[in-house]
Amino acid sequence: MSTSAVPDFPYRLIATDLDGTLLRSDESVSQRTREALAAATAAGAAHIVVTGRAAPWTRHILDDLGYNGLAVCAQGAQVYDAGEHRLLTSVTLDRQLAGVALAKIEAEVGPLYLAASRDGLEGEVLVGPGYAVTGKLPATPFTDASDLWTAPLNKIYIQHPTLTDDQLAEASRQAAGGFVSVAMAGEGIVELLPLGLSKATGLSLAARRLGMKAADTIAFGDMPNDIPMFAWSAYGVAMANAHEELKAVANEVSSSNEEDGIAVVLERLLG
Repeated sequence: MSTSAVPDFPYRLIATDLDGTLLRSDESVSQRTREALAAATAAGAAHIVVTGRAAPWTRHILDDLGYNGLAVCAQGAQVYDAGEHRLLTSVTLDRQLAGVALAKIEAEVGPLYLAASRDGLEGEVLVGPGYAVTGKLPATPFTDASDLWTAPLNKIYIQHPTLTDDQLAEASRQAAGGFVSVAMAGEGIVELLPLGLSKATGLSLAARRLGMKAADTIAFGDMPNDIPMFAWSAYGVAMANAHEELKAVANEVSSSNEEDGIAVVLERLLG
């Protein structure tokens, strides 16, 4: 793929979140959005998917799109080559620090419902009692919390019986921000990550492999976990359905993911 964009297209790199951004609620990508992305890549820009989903929960979507480029998965922990179906990089969570972080959070807010994403292309998502899985993604139940620690992890998911996602994320940062990074990635999705990891981390690595920089990049997203990606990129576009924290730092708010918010912006930039 050429990475030298024509002069009238201002960005060489298009970074898109998946859920709530590129994907509609039925996990499809509209024909209009497909055509806008195809036109932008034909104009010389590269497209990188940047998602909180780990690679096992992302592969089928990329295959359906016929997407053969790089993807940043697991909140930046993984750089995945979709064409070759292999991981190029993968960062794992220090399980000892994660255990300390969980203990500190539970000391402040009480017992949590837990899930975890195991590392690797075949890594399972383990789901404990009480944890509500969003959507229809495959998950493996566990009952013994010690099962969480038997293999390398990308992240731990936490839920609370009464706190909102925003409240839980803030309480977790206050209690354990020196041990893990905390991301709020969607409804019911608060995550504990390797300290310092974000979507910006993975995106910068993937961009470097393509010979591109932050100044070349326009990013699209919808949740607070996209804030670091917006901060890294030259221009950030929030969907109309985005969390207010992301809208507050966006350069622009487009239409919703259901109304082709990515296509609206790309079509304008393509003229």
